[in-house]
Order: sequence, then C-alpha cells, then structure tokens
Amino acid sequence: MFKKIIKRKRLILAVLGITAAFSLSFGIVRPALISHFYPTVQTSAAKKMLPIYCVDTKGEKKIAVSFDAAWGADDTDTLLDILQKNNVKATFFLCGYWVDKYPDEVKKIYDSGHDIGNHSNTHPHSSQLSLEQNKENIMACHDKIKSLLGYDAFLYRPPFGEYNDTVLNAAKECGYYSVQWDVDSLDWKELGTDHEINQVLNHKHLGNGSIILFHNDAKYTPEVLDDIIKGLKEKGYEIVPISELIHKENYYMDHEGRQIPK
Repeated sequence: MFKKIIKRKRLILAVLGITAAFSLSFGIVRPALISHFYPTVQTSAAKKMLPIYCVDTKGEKKIAVSFDAAWGADDTDTLLDILQKNNVKATFFLCGYWVDKYPDEVKKIYDSGHDIGNHSNTHPHSSQLSLEQNKENIMACHDKIKSLLGYDAFLYRPPFGEYNDTVLNAAKECGYYSVQWDVDSLDWKELGTDHEINQVLNHKHLGNGSIILFHNDAKYTPEVLDDIIKGLKEKGYEIVPISELIHKENYYMDHEGRQIPK
C-alpha cells in the first residue's frame, strides 16, 4: 500500500510538472505555479507607479485636508471662513475651466494662504489619453493658474482618481507630484451629515500622514467641516497643506502608496 501511494504521488507530480512546463511555454500559468515547480525561474512583473496616497511623517501627527474644485463655487466663502476660523490651511485642486469661470474664487483661495493644486484642464479620463495628451491637459491648467496668480503649481490630482503609468509619467515630466488620498469623505454621495462626519473621523485609514478628500461643492461639507476639523484636532492631529506634508526628495513609495523618506 505504501509503495502504491509513493508511485501515485510521483505520477501526480510528473503530470503537474508537465502541465506547468506546457503552460509556461504558452504563457498561461501563474508566476506562483512557475516558481513552485521551477524555483530557478525568475518572474517579476513591471513595478507599477503609484501616486502619493499618504505620507510617512516619522511619527508626527500631521494630516492634510484637500478639496477638488471641478463644478460649482457657491460654497467657497463658507469653506474659507471655516478654515480660517480653525486656523487651518488646506489644498485646493482646481480644474482649468474652473479657474476660467471663477477667477475671483481662485484668488480668494490663494490669498488665504491655501495650496493651489492642478486637477487637469478639462477633467478627462486621463488613463485613456496618451502621454502627450496628458501633458497638454496638465500644462493648460498650469498656465491658467500661473497667468492668474503668478504661481507655479506642483501638486497634481488626476480627475476621477484614475491613473496609470502614462498619467503619472506625464505629471512627473511636467514637474508635478501626483497626489491621491487615503481617507475619502464620500461627500459627493450626499449620504448625510452624520455619515460624513463618521466617515472621516472613524475611517480605518485615518492616521499620521493621511490625506483627506473633500469636494468644494458637496451638499453637506459646509455644514460638517467645522465639526470634522475640531474632531481631527481632538484626536491630536495637526492639519497642514499637502505641500508641507509630502517629502520633496529622497523618498520611495511602498506598495500602498505611502511616501517614505529614505
């Protein structure tokens, strides 16, 4: 009986080995299976580029609050008043057409000491564009901000949060750091004041170096922003603009999109 078991195991291994070799030759086998049967075979996928989702702050309790501005502007004064009252500087990512339509609001944001970031010119699905098309879209918004404020923006947030290596390379070639978020307020879903407050203050990813996403024209954000800021401060966080949170050089990105200083 024991010999039969041994023979059966050898037969199974032989069949699996042949299957793996056949699959390998046609490129239809998972890397894990290849490495199991052929430990000397080296398999590695190209490393995917990542934007900055959050930052290693070396233990400092710092976070950033950001707003994407792509649609209306009715709440701009309210948001700026709340931020000023709480002595908080945030980061506003602006679309080029928003800059065209609301230049006075752009100036108010900038004059209040907040970061001005680039959110593309036309809010396209950037991952569907070529490298040159992405660069043109980024620089069109950049030039509008520069013309209006005399400021060279260097923080870029891809529209819809969509990106691939082409998008990130385009931003890099334009002199930008690409920035996402690790705490989404979900304010765009309009799920109510209590939900938005809880979504931010009890978010599973909220921690040192977090970047929080809001929108400048979300229904409930003007109503809850003061409570959220106070709640974050009660947790011991210092709120700083993204330009002060990120590392500008000598860093690497981990697999979660956390920016870590070398």
